[in-house]
Amino acid sequence: MQTENADEENNIEILYEDDDALVVNKPAGLVVHADGRTQEPTLVDWFVAQYPDSHGVGEPIETSDGKSIARSGVVHRLDRETSGAIILCKTQDAFEYMKTQFKNREVEKIYVAFVHGELKHDEGEVDRPTGRSKNDFRKWTAERGTRGEMREAKTTYTVLARGEGYSYIEARPKTGRTHQIRVHMKAISHPIVCDKLYAPKKGCALGFDRLALHAKELQFMSLKGEMCCIEAALPKDFQKAQAAFAS
Repeated sequence: MQTENADEENNIEILYEDDDALVVNKPAGLVVHADGRTQEPTLVDWFVAQYPDSHGVGEPIETSDGKSIARSGVVHRLDRETSGAIILCKTQDAFEYMKTQFKNREVEKIYVAFVHGELKHDEGEVDRPTGRSKNDFRKWTAERGTRGEMREAKTTYTVLARGEGYSYIEARPKTGRTHQIRVHMKAISHPIVCDKLYAPKKGCALGFDRLALHAKELQFMSLKGEMCCIEAALPKDFQKAQAAFAS
């Protein structure tokens, strides 16, 4: 069963829903789950309020001080400033099933982004392992000198448009590393527009005041064996930038 409606109070748009899971269009600025350091509304709060029977589904995280934080329904993440499609699981069976699909790289994730610079080639691949930065615990890097092990990371991209010193791309991460697209685009000297963590000196542009990254589409298999291709419409800032880019 596929539905499209918006939760008026919290502005959470449900793109797809069945008995086991749902896909929502996460707005930019909303954190997916609590981190134990700050008190703010999260996507998990909304999910548990709407589906109380799903409280505790998934795997909790443990903070450095030993506190356990529930991540009800969460099987994958989007950064706070990234908008777009994200799956939430209603049952533990659904969580385990989706977790296996992500682990086996059977879920297709398609993003769009505006990046600095005009990419030379229409298509490309960044195949560079990533690891945590030694200099900033918040950052990851595809360069040498990381904290801990480097892990395989691969991203393919297609240029949709270019001009005036920017490119509009479609990116498909083939692995699921933290900040992967952001790290890979920086590694090839084309950081994402308004990435205040990885390109702070570049500043914002094209009307963005947040990271210009949107999770446009998810393709996965439902527990009932149906292939689902769910697309999240572009938010207003992307629509405006796209229109200006095309003019």
